[in-house]
Amino acid sequence: MSEYLDYPDERIALKPRETEYTPSDEGSESCDAKDGKERISRNLDENRERLVELMGYEESFDVLFREMTYGENRAAFLHLNAFTNDEILTEIITRLTYLGNDGYGAEGALKPESMQVFLERYIPLVSVTPETNMLKVVDAVLAGNTAFLMDGEDTALLLDVKVFPQRSPDEPSTEKVVRGSKDGFIETLVTNVALIRRRIRDPKLRMEIMSVSERTKTDVCMGYIKDIANPVLVEMIRDRIQDLQVDGVPLADKQLEEGIVGKGWNPFPLVRYTERPDVAASHLLEGHVVVLVDTSPSVMIIPTTFFDHVQHAEEHRQTPFVGTYLRWVRFLGIFVSLFILPLWFLFTLRPELLPEGLGYIGPDEKGQLPLLLQFIFAEVGVDLMRMAAVHTPTPIATAMGLVAAVLIGDIAVHTGLFINEVILYMAIAALGMFATPSYELGLANRMVRLVLLIAVALFEVPGFVVGTALIMLLLITQRTYGVPYFWPFIPFNGPGLMTTLFRRPFLSNKTRPSITKPLQYQKMPRQ
Repeated sequence: MSEYLDYPDERIALKPRETEYTPSDEGSESCDAKDGKERISRNLDENRERLVELMGYEESFDVLFREMTYGENRAAFLHLNAFTNDEILTEIITRLTYLGNDGYGAEGALKPESMQVFLERYIPLVSVTPETNMLKVVDAVLAGNTAFLMDGEDTALLLDVKVFPQRSPDEPSTEKVVRGSKDGFIETLVTNVALIRRRIRDPKLRMEIMSVSERTKTDVCMGYIKDIANPVLVEMIRDRIQDLQVDGVPLADKQLEEGIVGKGWNPFPLVRYTERPDVAASHLLEGHVVVLVDTSPSVMIIPTTFFDHVQHAEEHRQTPFVGTYLRWVRFLGIFVSLFILPLWFLFTLRPELLPEGLGYIGPDEKGQLPLLLQFIFAEVGVDLMRMAAVHTPTPIATAMGLVAAVLIGDIAVHTGLFINEVILYMAIAALGMFATPSYELGLANRMVRLVLLIAVALFEVPGFVVGTALIMLLLITQRTYGVPYFWPFIPFNGPGLMTTLFRRPFLSNKTRPSITKPLQYQKMPRQ
């Protein structure tokens, strides 16, 4: 399949999905060599012995094999104690001990079709799934389910009584808004899906679950609206996730991003992360695809452009005029954070380039360190303060920042190591970086600023011009799943440019972005 979305319609031919596993006929002992399937033994003791090798039973203290007797038949519950809701499982066990005298009581043996009867009549649980594959049973138990096995039966019942340690859906610290919802994604996949479902009650919303990697078997969910999202885009993302062959993704979404996007050493983020369910829901309605990874509170939005990373939910919580003003202030801050230091450095090296009336720009005296080293040390200092604030307990983080910023900066100036202008412009550039909604884009812009500073120090005017041109060329030529990264400027798109520059009124925004090639371009019926 091609990398790009601009297909002729006749080429959008999606490969068929793999069919779901169907248990083989009763009594069959064959194994499917292709998938490595293993049948469950009818002997409960053999199953217990196999679990020692398959999942470390008797070696891992949290793997429990609770044996019971119902009638004259032995049964067992296989589960992990850390992932099991004890109250629900105890209730199930209690109810099973109350079986009547219709052949299922204490005096009688269970009938041959007993497992089916348990499934249909005696297990009071919403989600119960029969399974004949031992490897799939082990995977389900490691994912938090409980397996019910019975002597004389080659089928297990998977009981969804799992419970995960989780925190409440608090407001994300990096995407706060004055007005609007205060809930945010957490590390539990099911809760994150529910937060999106709560906002989009569309029967066309699809949430496909997949398992990634050989060891961690991380659950990955791909969400999209079926009659809006481009099927080619959906298929490309699905294929890349399913084809990812890795040992594990313990760091969740970031490692998955590098596996399915593969940007290499490019510093610019090619997917957008959000911890806000309303932001994820808005992008789904525009034809994007969201990827949720279990154990991660962030959701990936695919595809994204450079300008998707500079938008914030606060703009849409204010009036269009105020929202547009906030957006332009943010654009200005990002532009200043990129170019104010390289330009000031260039004018310092070449003061004749300054127009009349701006001759005051430039240092009156030089510090003991060269200007380039002052810039580099200042950049490293800001990074050190940022990392120290992250790793410092919250009650003392503010005090630590004040000490580092005020005392160290003031002492550095008074001792002559730095000059005032370097501290001033570095502070302005840092403000612009912190005003960038995307944390990843802010770090990438910092790398760009360092590159431009070094280019100016080495080649002055040619270094600034060529460095800026190369960075723009990188942005222009970059694509994410066939989407130009610098859209709507290149390739130029008028409606997209107006939507990017201005926060348009809600009722006047009747079309979806054409860059995602949605199946339904009109967002609202024409008036």
